[in-house]
Amino acid sequence: MAKSSSLNVRVVEGRALPAKDVSGSSDPYCIVKVDDEVVARTATVWRSLSPFWGEEYTIHVPLDFHHLAFYVLDEDTVGRDDIIGKISLSKDAIAADPRGGRGAAPFSWADGIGVAMPTFAGIDSWINLSRVDPDAEVQGEICLDVQMLEDARGRCLRCHVLQARDLAPRDITGTSDPFARVFWGSQSLETSTIKKTRFPHWDEVLELREMPGSPAPLRVELWDWDMVGKNDFLGMVEFPPQVLQQNAPSGWFRLLPFPRAEEDSGGTLGAVRLKVRLIEDRILPSQHYQPLTELLMESVLGPAEEDAVSPLAVLEELTSGDCRQDLATKLVKLFLGQGLAGSFLDYLTRREVTRTTDPNTLFRSNSLASKAMEQFMKLVGMPYLHEVLKPVINRVFEEKKYMELDPCKMDLGRTRRISFKGAPSEEHVRDASLGLLTGYLGPIVDAIVGSVGRCPPAMRLVFKQLRQRVEERFPQAEHEDVKYLAISGFLFLRFFAPAILTPKLFDLRDQHADPQTSRSLLLLAKAVQSIGNLGQQLGQGKELWMAPLHPFLLQSISRVRHFLDQLVDVDGEEEAGGPVRALVAPSVIVREGYLLKRKEEPASLATRFAFKKRYFWLSGETLSYSKSPEWQMRSSIPVSHICAVERVDEGAFQLPHVMQVMTRGAAGGLHTAYLQCKNVNELNQWLSALRKASAPNPDKLASCHPGAFRSSRWTCCLQAERSAAGCSRTHSAVTLGDWSDPLDPDAEIQMVYRQLLLRRDQLRMKFQEDPNTDSSPEADAEKDSGATEGACPDALARKREAAGRLLEVLADLDRAHEEFQQREQQKAALGPLGH
Repeated sequence: MAKSSSLNVRVVEGRALPAKDVSGSSDPYCIVKVDDEVVARTATVWRSLSPFWGEEYTIHVPLDFHHLAFYVLDEDTVGRDDIIGKISLSKDAIAADPRGGRGAAPFSWADGIGVAMPTFAGIDSWINLSRVDPDAEVQGEICLDVQMLEDARGRCLRCHVLQARDLAPRDITGTSDPFARVFWGSQSLETSTIKKTRFPHWDEVLELREMPGSPAPLRVELWDWDMVGKNDFLGMVEFPPQVLQQNAPSGWFRLLPFPRAEEDSGGTLGAVRLKVRLIEDRILPSQHYQPLTELLMESVLGPAEEDAVSPLAVLEELTSGDCRQDLATKLVKLFLGQGLAGSFLDYLTRREVTRTTDPNTLFRSNSLASKAMEQFMKLVGMPYLHEVLKPVINRVFEEKKYMELDPCKMDLGRTRRISFKGAPSEEHVRDASLGLLTGYLGPIVDAIVGSVGRCPPAMRLVFKQLRQRVEERFPQAEHEDVKYLAISGFLFLRFFAPAILTPKLFDLRDQHADPQTSRSLLLLAKAVQSIGNLGQQLGQGKELWMAPLHPFLLQSISRVRHFLDQLVDVDGEEEAGGPVRALVAPSVIVREGYLLKRKEEPASLATRFAFKKRYFWLSGETLSYSKSPEWQMRSSIPVSHICAVERVDEGAFQLPHVMQVMTRGAAGGLHTAYLQCKNVNELNQWLSALRKASAPNPDKLASCHPGAFRSSRWTCCLQAERSAAGCSRTHSAVTLGDWSDPLDPDAEIQMVYRQLLLRRDQLRMKFQEDPNTDSSPEADAEKDSGATEGACPDALARKREAAGRLLEVLADLDRAHEEFQQREQQKAALGPLGH
């Protein structure tokens, strides 16, 4: 049974933060850490004590992760950033919060009726920031081997202190000078001090004699030795007497802070609103999900007359809101993996157009059809989106031109500050802004209408089916535009326009835009939205100040119509195949950009000059690079050779944001490429992309050196052998979730099972105990519109039959989960105690 664990984290906003700058304000940003590894950094909100970040991350984490931490800092142009405060959430605290699961109670794997259920818990609240106590900022592990011995003189405790790893850096150089202190009863002994390392190797045996009195615990403390001032605490482990007697500790142990009551700052440091959701699933072998998968496949492959009474129709009626968004994503991935995404979306389209009487409301609601089409475009079309929009989006960010058409928002004084010709009139600002906007819009429209051949074939086929269904439903001449609006409503209004408005959410940029650039992007997005609406709402509403753009927009609409005609002019049918693991072909580029690459074995070069700027491309097959994007000669690293992708300590090269890509050659030898990114977010994105691309590789490394081999020793652990075993664990399980995540059909169907499990009682009440009761918003809408879907007794009977089949499948999966859980409990009871 496979297991998966992920965190959905949203850093919403802060309030009442303290002022750290002389101006009486702060420039706050937030860093997110999982077990002391930085996984994300929000944008900096300048000059604000109540910042709004609104940034969301999906983080795939190992099952044994311990805690999640948020650090709020004040960015300073000169000197080190000031720490404002922190929030630390243990895994247990996240799982135990009763507000988890978007308002639902949290679930555990052993509930009252003995049925295995997934953990689905989290936090959604304001949390006060706490002071950062250096003694509580501990990290890393220590390796010990403890023995209890007896001789003629009595009992003796032998503590073999072998090594430690990933200790907190306490010195300005980014390292520490650690030593261990062992306490047993009233006795204590110390190891030697290892200078300038976070990965010390002691290999020292300390023996302590038992003193009269009650049995005492064993405590091992780690300290950073300082020549001046007091030593800094690095962490501790403690073992009670009964553990020492029954099962003497041996292995790696996580360091903990000194036990103390949690200090509440009382809100003096401000607070941050966080939304954190923990999802842990145990995935059964594939054959257990086959009946549920077949039910869903049967729904989309069956005759159109059965659409309204299929198991998938029943499932749709049970979901709403955010749950429908999650369900749409998982179902799209599931059907993509089965090669049936087109059939699935066509099924949803048929249902949507059947119950729509007014073509102006088609796909305007947040139905499963709308959500699924939106997620499908994001999953399949992201490389296409990047190819079309990225050049112009980059120009907008880099040029930072001032553009404004709304007289109420014009800043005439700003234009005067950058001009020596006096204050311009509104007309001058409007004319200049119009020229700039059309200068950006022109390339955007050109790129879109010229992108027919680059649009993924799967998207074109889906749009072709969509147009066909709409034409069948609304064949009248007065509804001629509906077939265009149905496609442009998705492609322009739900894909291109949102990507222009918030490029970071679509991975077009690493950071959110500043206020001025955000306003420019908003104006561009509004224009693209108007083009997608085929000009139907031009001159209406409150935004009459957009009128200067209307001639350009109207001129573009005819080109867009022609583009949409070409887009659906495609031959071919979707092929149903076996399981598919990738959303894009292995040759498709999933990430690209400039990085600094360290030269191979630089001879007597200063570290800074040993790194050269190169342009990198990552696909499912290779990590390739050259001097520039236009350079014809490329070097490449096969992705299949990658065995680890890890961070590098800043002290290794005295440079930040460095990662290492370790590969194994044909002869079995290891080779390391060192790459530097420009900031922590870019580093995390490259780490995540490389780890996911190399995830299927066998023989991944369990440990590595987070330093570099320089001056005949490793900078991290000071070992003199280049071939010395890695001193730190690898972190291949920690990745950021995005559109390029590999498909996992078992995980997707497990999520569908989870949704059904949450609504099993509703399913029974709705379709079995009282089938005539249907109070869902969709049902009310259908009654109001006169829709007859599912209204006749025969249809209700078939819905009851579909619900009954779903309940049978749920019962079978419940039993399978319970059996696997019992086996795991038996294995745990028979096996040795873990440390």
